[in-house]
Amino acid sequence: MINVDELRRMSPDERAELACALAALDGSPPEDAAPGSGEPEQPGPRTESDLPGNPRSRAIALVAIIGCCLALAAWIGVLAVTLPRSYRSGGWRGAWVGFDLGLLAAFAITAWAGWRHRQLVIICLVVLATLLCCDAWFDVSLDLRTSDFLVSLLMALCIELPLAGLAVIGARRLMRLNIRTAGRAAGRIGRVPALWKIPLYGLESRGFRTLIPAEPCPPVPSGEPGRATVSAGSALSARGAPD
Repeated sequence: MINVDELRRMSPDERAELACALAALDGSPPEDAAPGSGEPEQPGPRTESDLPGNPRSRAIALVAIIGCCLALAAWIGVLAVTLPRSYRSGGWRGAWVGFDLGLLAAFAITAWAGWRHRQLVIICLVVLATLLCCDAWFDVSLDLRTSDFLVSLLMALCIELPLAGLAVIGARRLMRLNIRTAGRAAGRIGRVPALWKIPLYGLESRGFRTLIPAEPCPPVPSGEPGRATVSAGSALSARGAPD
């Protein structure tokens, strides 16, 4: 067994490679464990069928989202042609007060999640950025050709959009921090790739999801399931029989 002193003598790359090999060993079932033998299953990579819910339901949900995108694109064209340039509406006060109450709730929950260091803060930052962009858009577009247009434009450019940008940057940094931490735990080192290149954790890519394949740890060579393939082999073999 490798002790702490031997691990400290390894270089960071050697420790990362060792962690990668150990993670690969944990993901493969033992050779002497027969199916139905009653032995507990070894923890390994989870497939989509292992996740809660039905894989078919998730596929249907994805198809529904794509269908909504197509339907919304067509509806935007219809609205652009049929809607009048001006319209007098009721409930103006309730619409804006309700929207600002939602924006206030987003700010408050984001502040709480950030103060408590909760993963929820990532979702809150994305929601907050979305609401701020919507606020800027409606302020500017609805005040067009009015005396308040300049004030709305300045607020959008100087307050709302910069805050939305900071929220997106913060969410991106936290996501990359989570990915970097998970990668180091699995023995991966180096720069974190772009978020659109990183697959969902816990899923084996299949079908259309293989368009962006994962980059797993180097596999442990077959025939040597009990030996970690690291360049620090001397640290593994230097010890004799256990005391």
